[in-house]
Amino acid sequence: MKRLGIAVAALVALACALPASAETVRFGKGHPTAFTFVPVDVGVEAGTFKKNGIDLDVYSFEGATKIHQAFAAGSLDMGAASGPDMVFVAKGSPVKAVANMAGPPLLIGIGIRPDGEIKTLADLKGKKIAVTTLGSLTWWLPREVARMQGWGSDGIETVQVNSTPGMIAALKTKQVEGISTGVDSIYALEEKHEAKLLLNFGDYVKDFMMHVIYATDKFAAAHPDTVSKVLTGWFDTIDYMHSHKAETVKIYMRVSKLPESIANRTYDDVMPIFTRNGHFVESQLKVLAKSFVELKQLDAEPDMHKLLTEQYLTPRSGS
Repeated sequence: MKRLGIAVAALVALACALPASAETVRFGKGHPTAFTFVPVDVGVEAGTFKKNGIDLDVYSFEGATKIHQAFAAGSLDMGAASGPDMVFVAKGSPVKAVANMAGPPLLIGIGIRPDGEIKTLADLKGKKIAVTTLGSLTWWLPREVARMQGWGSDGIETVQVNSTPGMIAALKTKQVEGISTGVDSIYALEEKHEAKLLLNFGDYVKDFMMHVIYATDKFAAAHPDTVSKVLTGWFDTIDYMHSHKAETVKIYMRVSKLPESIANRTYDDVMPIFTRNGHFVESQLKVLAKSFVELKQLDAEPDMHKLLTEQYLTPRSGS
């Protein structure tokens, strides 16, 4: 009987020492290979989400419309997508922004044909630029730059093509004069002499919130602690990426299928984009609210604070 008691006590001690089972969260990426969404892949592989008790079930999408359709269908719990996507929240998407994850759009630029007639930004007026989907960041940024140049939001014509390969094909066949896409994709085309970078949107749209993390209203109401754990895992991952360049680049190469030279260049160019604590910036919110009206997405500026919440963020050093 004494031995049985010792055995039971040992089992109880072992059970208490084992980590609790991780919670599974269905998490969407706004683009399959873009560097700004690679923290999802890095965090899964490095174990920063698991350390916080989270198992991410990851799904990838191309463009704003598709990921918000998945939110509406109940197929996702949380996801990372663009800041301008907050217009969908204003229009009824059943989510809220729960963390500001990235600032000025250093990841996205306009690529043009090396032998084309476009040489400067001024040459883009009235030209056709391929984008992924209407309402996406690749669509929003050319229209915003056109507006900033005084050409009106339609001063650069945007053509929906639905995918990055489709945009590249449209550029090569001269159906469009340029493509609005990740600078990493443009760097890859540069190495093959098939395109060149005309501009990086981060040099023009500076006071900006490029990406946010969303949680569905239903999931956040039922699992508030889980949302906080996911956000903690995300920002732990950003800390890890800053101190582990080689490991981050290796994972990014596998996700993007890009060579090391481009992956390294993208890491150096884009890492400064990530916020370290998730807090929303008032001036960036004002830029978005104003743009929704000027780009004719809404009739009036929304109250941006009704589209977001910071209640799931936890204090971090430097917060």
